[in-house]
Amino acid sequence: MGITTSSNGSGITTVTVDYPPVNALPSAAWFELADVILAAGADLDTHVVILRAEGRGFNAGVDIKEMQATEGYDALIAANRGCAAAFAAVYDCPVPVVAAVNGFCVGGGIGLVGNADVIVASDDAIFGLPEVDRGALGAATHLARLVPQHMMRTLYFSAQNISAQKLQQFGSVWDVVPREQLDQAAIDIAEKIAAKDTRVIRAAKEAINGIDPIDVKTSYRLEQGFTFELNLAGVADEHRDEFVASGKPKSNTIKGESK
Repeated sequence: MGITTSSNGSGITTVTVDYPPVNALPSAAWFELADVILAAGADLDTHVVILRAEGRGFNAGVDIKEMQATEGYDALIAANRGCAAAFAAVYDCPVPVVAAVNGFCVGGGIGLVGNADVIVASDDAIFGLPEVDRGALGAATHLARLVPQHMMRTLYFSAQNISAQKLQQFGSVWDVVPREQLDQAAIDIAEKIAAKDTRVIRAAKEAINGIDPIDVKTSYRLEQGFTFELNLAGVADEHRDEFVASGKPKSNTIKGESK
């Protein structure tokens, strides 16, 4: 359990996340994930990084129960900074990062895959941002890298999920395979990248980031500012408490009627 790394000796370093039951990461794990990804990329023997997960799904975002069990805003601040660090690490990793997505990829998972260089997914994979149902905002920056603008807005405002097959149609997912073939699919594309001159690939990664039309780190931090406002207003706690208590989004009540 936790975050582990392994190398196949041929330039591929695999980072595996395993936080049962749903890979909802505590704040410390987001910082650890950032450190592990950057360390893997800094190793000149690493030509490409595969980011994968064990268990039911790739990532369920932050550990809301940890946040609600902590007095004050320390847990919230740690989670926000940890997510920002992990997302940035994927983006800033000196070598390409291949995300192998199994099952659900929601919340913080979108931040990771949205900043990845290549995405492969199992045929049961779903992607989404339930942020508005949790009284928070964030990772629209990264969802916008996966789908067109109006689709992003629709998914974001409605907190609906989108399938791996649909993302493949949009061109953001490289391959969709049965779950038992997911690891091999990630290795197959990683091997093609690892076979190239790593000096050229590292330069290419830096160059592509340099021509990116959006500053993903600044954009995401701006989104997080609105999350802080919702917390200060008490709105976010209402939604998180309801989720912890019932596992369901808080209903919207207008003039005494539940919508």
